[in-house]
Amino acid sequence: MKSPVVKRSIVIAGHKTSVSLEDAFWSGLKEIAGDRDITLSDLVATIDTDRRHGNLSSAIRLFVLDHYRLQNHAAQPNAVRDIIGLRTEPSVLRAE
Repeated sequence: MKSPVVKRSIVIAGHKTSVSLEDAFWSGLKEIAGDRDITLSDLVATIDTDRRHGNLSSAIRLFVLDHYRLQNHAAQPNAVRDIIGLRTEPSVLRAE
């Protein structure tokens, strides 16, 4: 059985390193870098610099997850509140 994790080499601050991530995380990372108009290496270098603990692969996964969570939250700010019943606005039914 083939592993879903793909190992790639990347240059961070002039040093070559290997990072193992699932394809979905590589795709997300490339998309984020493209949206920010920066290179994949520059984005990974920023993630590496900002990480508090854990290995680089884990830090990248958490970064990508947080990015899409925030993006989803911005698109649907009341979605979580609706699910757990904490919506702050009154619900109004309209008869058409």
